[in-house]
Amino acid sequence: MSALKVAIAGLGTVGAGTLKILHENAAEIALRCGRNITVTAVASRDRKKDRGVPLDGVKWFEDANAMAAEADADVIVELIGGSEGIARKTVETAIANGRHVVTANKALLAHHGVALATAAEKAGLSLNFEAAVAGGIPIIKALREGLAANKIRRVTGILNGTCNYILTTMRASGRSFADVLKEAQDLGYAEADPSFDIDGTDAAHKLAILASVAFGTPVDIKAVHVEGIRNVSSLDLQYAEEFGYVIKLLGVAERLDQDGGMLTQSVYPCLITPDMPLANVEGVFNAVVAEGDFVGRSVYEGRGAGAGPTASAVVADLMDIATGRKVPTFGIPAASLKAIPNVPVAAHVGEYYVRLLVVDRPGVFADIAVAFRDEAVSMESVLQRGRNAANVNVVIITHKTQEAALLRALKRLQANAALVEPPHMMRIEK
Repeated sequence: MSALKVAIAGLGTVGAGTLKILHENAAEIALRCGRNITVTAVASRDRKKDRGVPLDGVKWFEDANAMAAEADADVIVELIGGSEGIARKTVETAIANGRHVVTANKALLAHHGVALATAAEKAGLSLNFEAAVAGGIPIIKALREGLAANKIRRVTGILNGTCNYILTTMRASGRSFADVLKEAQDLGYAEADPSFDIDGTDAAHKLAILASVAFGTPVDIKAVHVEGIRNVSSLDLQYAEEFGYVIKLLGVAERLDQDGGMLTQSVYPCLITPDMPLANVEGVFNAVVAEGDFVGRSVYEGRGAGAGPTASAVVADLMDIATGRKVPTFGIPAASLKAIPNVPVAAHVGEYYVRLLVVDRPGVFADIAVAFRDEAVSMESVLQRGRNAANVNVVIITHKTQEAALLRALKRLQANAALVEPPHMMRIEK
């Protein structure tokens, strides 16, 4: 059988890693695929940089979009990134010219995944994206194929290694968010502008994709409620531990009610108990928990980013194309994806962690209790720290309550002159 010809757009960390795997593991890949996978073209502006792999005979393009149209290739691998611009044009051009696509671009899929999948499926082409979610963890294949016989009820994940590293290090060292973020940037775990990670955007893109594959619904990034970790302090991590919890940034997508007729999609920092599968996932690692009606709970953990893990996922997608393994982009045909009504986050019912920094004077706690009572928010546990100081932290764990009611109570308290700073609230996942 003739070789599968591949053109790679973008020779950064992941692109170079993909070249390295295809070169060093060529014999094993050919044995498993029954054919060779050959790189025939690349698109990159810097021809002088050493990628660690010989590129003799490979055609170079300055313009990735031109490569997608003109290269002698069966598959275009898009590793440029971004939801618009050249990345989107390259993928659209590849499909229009009858070429399969492999991408690691979660932003592109979160914003345009359904349209691209529709075009690819109409043309009889594959659009593969294992590398777009959780790096080297094969969670897309698990949901789309391994768990295909199940109705998935819930998907929960640590989907951003930068945030997980920051929270892990803050908890272990007691250092501030700003200090640990700077360390993460120095180590290369966080970008110079870290907002995409720490504000939850990256995790939201991945969660929207997971929800589509898990529940057969169109990718809808606008439906994802997003909170980041900027406001999580070392104090919150300390108090959470005193109550028997750890704090993680989670992406949670769940079908609600008996018929699964409602959907919730959220990314937020939350408290979880140490016995939960995600509680011990530390550092830059990612993990996903999928819950199906027959399989029960499945846990997937591994490195969520980096040259090796992400490139491994890219090559796995290429190998599927080389062997003719093909499934619809999001598990079912794009035309069959059905929108599921989204539940607003204010309707969430659960337990909550609340931290209030207040002036230490008589009557303040009574004001807090009244605000909670009037909104029918019941307190399960209360912790006060900082006696004999001008300001004290009051930390509250609530019983189950509707989020909207708690938000009303906290809004009332914000008008109280005794509050030194806005309330800090996080959900508790059990």
